[in-house]
Amino acid sequence: MHRFGDRRPKAFVKTYGCQQNVSDGEKLKGLFVQMGFELCDQKQDADVILFNTCAVRENAEVRVFGNIGQLKALKEKKPALLIVLCGCMTQQEHIVDKVYKSYPYVGLVFGTSRMKQFPELLYRALSGRKRLIDTDKPGDDVQEDIPIQRDGEIKAWLPIMYGCDNFCSYCVVPYVRGRERSRAFDDVMKEASEIVRAGYQEMMLLGQNVNSYGKTLPGGSTFAQLLRSINDLEGDFRIRFMTSHPKDATKELIDAIAACEKVCNHIHLPVQSGSNRILKQMNRGYTREDYLELVAYAKQTIPNLSLTSDIIVGFPGETETDFLDTLDLIKQIEYTSLYTFLYSPRKGTPAEKMDDPVPAEEKSRRFQQMLKVQEEIAAKRTAQMVGQTYRVLVEEEQNGVLSGRTEGNVIITFKGSTELIGTFTQIEAVSATNWMLKGKIINGTH
Repeated sequence: MHRFGDRRPKAFVKTYGCQQNVSDGEKLKGLFVQMGFELCDQKQDADVILFNTCAVRENAEVRVFGNIGQLKALKEKKPALLIVLCGCMTQQEHIVDKVYKSYPYVGLVFGTSRMKQFPELLYRALSGRKRLIDTDKPGDDVQEDIPIQRDGEIKAWLPIMYGCDNFCSYCVVPYVRGRERSRAFDDVMKEASEIVRAGYQEMMLLGQNVNSYGKTLPGGSTFAQLLRSINDLEGDFRIRFMTSHPKDATKELIDAIAACEKVCNHIHLPVQSGSNRILKQMNRGYTREDYLELVAYAKQTIPNLSLTSDIIVGFPGETETDFLDTLDLIKQIEYTSLYTFLYSPRKGTPAEKMDDPVPAEEKSRRFQQMLKVQEEIAAKRTAQMVGQTYRVLVEEEQNGVLSGRTEGNVIITFKGSTELIGTFTQIEAVSATNWMLKGKIINGTH
């Protein structure tokens, strides 16, 4: 890359969206470093600015376009600056058309399946004068041996599979990420071992549906078997995973979570709706009754289980009765916390074409009502945790106060030395807010 002369070029990488995207962002940073770039935190210092995008909700796309728009002045000031767009947004034809027509200063656009080709694409974009757009449809391969520049020193992401075969009617993921494909068992175990050896205290296993792990592999490995194998690695670390689809969550998996001491007693199990009618329209593949039966088995099997979930309010045609079914389910299960969303239409999905007569104001009212119900549940739960002692992974310090998470993924803050960051520490919960705990250290760190 002779255009930079003898100096080391700088790259700025910004990732939007889910944990899978964050993991991809770490690989893109790894490739930049491998190519001789220095990573920087300020856009104005960069020779290459890369936005790794998300397509799951409209507001994520709006933010990306807003940030690209702000780069126009910087590009005029630094004509040699290369602006790169990649990730899920770039797998949508209407997005690529918009970038091509409205943002002529974006020099390179590539899709989710072109990660391994990124160095070649970058070299071509830096060497040539023409804009380069490479957004082939996601393939069925799994790309291994890509260098990783991990963002943190405490937690590590570990993708175990890519893509999705579920085709929920509201979701764009199968179209932008491709069909399900699992990483080879040995490749996952090799990376898990490297993560443990590097001293990470927690690994998060990632997949659009981790429960489907192994279905595309010869020999039929299961996610439960993978959990048990990673659990058997020597070392003091935690295992978490997301996201988990209810229709593929088996009793074998629940039993494995209960049996594995390093697997956290926390399951993120997105239900999306408590109404059978809406679940069918969403193409979720289970009923309310199926979900409640699964949760009952999990609560009975896993001590002190912490359950979190995703809920969509305002799916096309959702009636007040449908919404009240969801509210009732939330009250029955008493989730630790919820990730809540107002329905966002995605171009090319079946739900986009469904009639949606409910006004936005009514959807917003329901959304606020649901938040209030969950807030009361969470406040009751944290209040019940006061007086208990928890093994907490200390993650960070802000304004002289440390914070970390319990095994059940509840945040707890306390005073202590910054030397505790990255350690497991016994903390007694002394008071509670709606979502968090305040605590104090109990002698020792284990």
